[in-house]
Amino acid sequence: MNATSSPIDPVNTTGGAVSGIPHPHGTAYLSIPFAAPPVGANRFLAPQPHAPWSGVRTCDSYGATPQRRPFGAVTTIPEPSIPGDDTLSLSVFTPAAGEPDAGLPVLVWIHGGGYFAGSPASPWYDGRSFARDGVVTVVISYRLGFDGFGWIDGAPLNRGVLDQIAALEWVRDNISGFGGDPARVTIAGQSAGGGSVLTLLASPAAEGLFSAAISHSGAVGSLAAPEAEAIGRRFAEKLGIEPTLAGWRSVDETRILDSQDEFNQIPDAAGWTSTPAELIAAVRAHPIESMGLAFAPVIDEQTVRAPSKTIAGGQSAHIPLLLGAARDEFTFEIPGSATLETAIADLTRAGIGENEIAQYRQEVERIGSQFATSQLVSEHMFRAPAAAIASLRAAHGAGERTWLYDFAHPSAVSGLASHCHELPFAWDLLDAEGVSDVLGDAPQTLANEVHAVWVRFITHGTTEWAPVADHVAGARVFGADGGYDRNAYAFERALGRYSINS
Repeated sequence: MNATSSPIDPVNTTGGAVSGIPHPHGTAYLSIPFAAPPVGANRFLAPQPHAPWSGVRTCDSYGATPQRRPFGAVTTIPEPSIPGDDTLSLSVFTPAAGEPDAGLPVLVWIHGGGYFAGSPASPWYDGRSFARDGVVTVVISYRLGFDGFGWIDGAPLNRGVLDQIAALEWVRDNISGFGGDPARVTIAGQSAGGGSVLTLLASPAAEGLFSAAISHSGAVGSLAAPEAEAIGRRFAEKLGIEPTLAGWRSVDETRILDSQDEFNQIPDAAGWTSTPAELIAAVRAHPIESMGLAFAPVIDEQTVRAPSKTIAGGQSAHIPLLLGAARDEFTFEIPGSATLETAIADLTRAGIGENEIAQYRQEVERIGSQFATSQLVSEHMFRAPAAAIASLRAAHGAGERTWLYDFAHPSAVSGLASHCHELPFAWDLLDAEGVSDVLGDAPQTLANEVHAVWVRFITHGTTEWAPVADHVAGARVFGADGGYDRNAYAFERALGRYSINS
């Protein structure tokens, strides 16, 4: 179906009938509620069932978003904030609306944004290219910041994760009406969304709700429950309230957001001037806090377990996993930071091998010695976790179902392959709003290549290159010289094995 085709009959869901709008290569249903508005009596609770509606609900435009303010400095992605209460919703892009027997594979997308920002209404998450290639796409929302992840005495932890699980349950119960197969669901996300994917792989409550997973730049970091409680108590004390459900409900949303900003401070050049050894030690000891994030998934052993321990236990060994990161991620110039030689000296003292250090040196010399410190921290935050997860899965019987990629195409604007840059290629949306501002004149041939990998993985649960069982540090490289590099993550794998001490 194309954008000028006749209207599609409404689709019945557990909440009621919905109508969509013609969209390139199919139909789009925008902002279908999967849970009740998390306000009033539902505020700070687990997601509650949405009241059924009568008649046909028109889903032809994006509704309210959990992101309440614009956060343009957090990501390079245009991510609109839309006011309103009905924030727990999802959008479906399908080439087979109203065809319950179509049995198409399903992609469920979880946006990033540091667990406090991001929007499911971004033009970078339009599912038209996947619809063209026979995939049903679902883009979900979840509560953010303190609302989704803050500790409250008497309220459930991990409300944002519970929202993601509720959305997956909606997909299980309803996606067949949109032409999707509930037994062929791939969850995918980038940054905090990629971290959410790894969290869901380790969540007993999410077991059985998806059959494959893709994690882009997924930082492996969760808060321990005592840490989350300490932050919650400090936050309540700052606002002069009791840290209880009643106390928090007495504070309006605006005041919480204003104060939350003081707890969430994304590091910038002024904040990363320590030595490489000190920075890596901080990242290793407190991965979430070192990224300036006070609110993130909390290990409660019920909804959320530590991904590394769960992988070692084999819980998700049967789930095919595609994961990786951009070559440069959060790399930026830090005035007055350590030199390349200082960083290499720290790595040598830590016991990192000469071959792995040579790989790091090559990367820094490629982009400039002014990036030596931030490149090292970036490697540890985003690339080393991917290598570590792959190694763990290989060590515990899941290597044949694990594949690594390495996004290495430099932007024509910055000269770097940075955080978020791979998304327009994966979604085959180089013409989307804001893409040319970030990437310049990006090659369509690379978008065809990366997008085809996603479609194949979502459809068949495999890729055309070797799994990590064969070469644990190897990965498929997108951009640069391309092809398969069996040592793509050798430095990151070594970095993850050693503590760095000055």
